[in-house]
Amino acid sequence: MQYRQLGDSGIEVSAICLGSWLTYGVGVDDSAGRACVDAAFDAGINFIDTANVYGRGAAEEFLGRALQGRARDSYVLATKLFFPMSDSDKGLSRAQVAKQIDASLTRLQTDHVDLYQCHRYDPDTPLEETMDALSEVVRSGKARAIGFSEWAPEQIEAAVALAPPSVKFVSSQPQYSLLWRRPEAKVIPVSMANGIGQIVWSPLAMGVLSGKYAPGAAPPPDSRAAGEDAHFMGRYLTDPVLEAVQRLTPLADKAGCTMAQLAIAWVLAQPGITSAIIGASRPEQLKETAAAADLAIDPALLAEAAAILEGVRIS
Repeated sequence: MQYRQLGDSGIEVSAICLGSWLTYGVGVDDSAGRACVDAAFDAGINFIDTANVYGRGAAEEFLGRALQGRARDSYVLATKLFFPMSDSDKGLSRAQVAKQIDASLTRLQTDHVDLYQCHRYDPDTPLEETMDALSEVVRSGKARAIGFSEWAPEQIEAAVALAPPSVKFVSSQPQYSLLWRRPEAKVIPVSMANGIGQIVWSPLAMGVLSGKYAPGAAPPPDSRAAGEDAHFMGRYLTDPVLEAVQRLTPLADKAGCTMAQLAIAWVLAQPGITSAIIGASRPEQLKETAAAADLAIDPALLAEAAAILEGVRIS
């Protein structure tokens, strides 16, 4: 497993991060979830990402149980706030930051998180108030560092301009894959110029880049596209996209890896990328994708994969 520095924080994280959206505490039972967490540690993954809103606290509660007994310095734990936890609890106000960090720490059964992230930008709260509140979280020892997810370039720059005296951001969590490359235009360059690393989500384009969805065919019955989360995937499930993805098969064969590993290896080879978040409901699924961090794939093959999908990528 590769380990990389998260921005200019000094925190070392695995190139693969175990995510918990739609899985732990909600879609996956505790025994299977614990098996996945154990498999992650066995694979060398030391980085775990969650959020207070995942299962309205259920994912954090699961991780609080699953991580008990492991040395706190053996893993890097990240969580987030912004989305509603109740009719009145939402956003990035000073009061919400103070309330939600304490609630997350209680559910996670720890006295600090390594990374505390703004799940989205809050247009209803002055940025200065948010940054002051997050800075207090760090100075109080409840978080080692702070980050954000899906902020616009101008929002990132405005936050950077407040540090110091505010504590600076060290991480960005955007959607990024061979089929979704929007962050390359501005978010990644702005971040790289300011010591901010990228922890990317959906590196497999919600599973489409694994190659398991065939054009013109019904999705596998146990897949995300066949379940209640299918509405997230509509843009990826068109025949032109699926046909292009199938054309990656010979490249994966040539590289001696699976299509999922090829897609993750491409992400990890791009400038500014620190870690790729993967989800898993089964240990064997996690082991396959985690192995992508150790692959040495010819850059020409990775470039060819990007060229194949250039005409069908969503963004």
